[in-house]
Amino acid sequence: FLPRHQQLSDRVRKRLYYGWDKERSLDGLSSPVAGECRAGTRDIAVELLQKVAPSPIRRLQKKYVSHVSREACISPCSMMLALVYIERLRHRNPEYLQQISSSDLFLISMMVASKYLYDEGEEEEVFNDEWGAAGKVDVQTMNTLEMNFLSAIDWSLYTDPRELFEVLSWLEG
Repeated sequence: FLPRHQQLSDRVRKRLYYGWDKERSLDGLSSPVAGECRAGTRDIAVELLQKVAPSPIRRLQKKYVSHVSREACISPCSMMLALVYIERLRHRNPEYLQQISSSDLFLISMMVASKYLYDEGEEEEVFNDEWGAAGKVDVQTMNTLEMNFLSAIDWSLYTDPRELFEVLSWLEG
């Protein structure tokens, strides 16, 4: 479905530290996303989110990113899609970014991106209570964060594949 899917898969494996094992699925977490071994993407995400959502309340920390990434099994593609959404918000609705904490923005953008990419119905559903547990917030808070995020982004979740490649190029740089 995604043009140049194999090229994207190869780049994600190489650049986001999956290694080159062609037998390994892209479902496993990369070290920089999980924050277990190398800082890479985790540091970039923390820096970007602290900058775009500058509220001192619930300021995003690397430890929190590592914890949520591990607990929610955030994939590199979810991370890249979430960064696309955050960039959209930065241009279309900067007021929203002034009102949300960087920790909440991280959590909700990753959840929405994961839902968009992987929620295919009953067997692969992404549940707000599970994301809430991963992010240490209750399900009512997750529901509110989700509705506010979707409203702020005007429900514009579709992303042209070129946007993902742009984010990957930015991360690689």
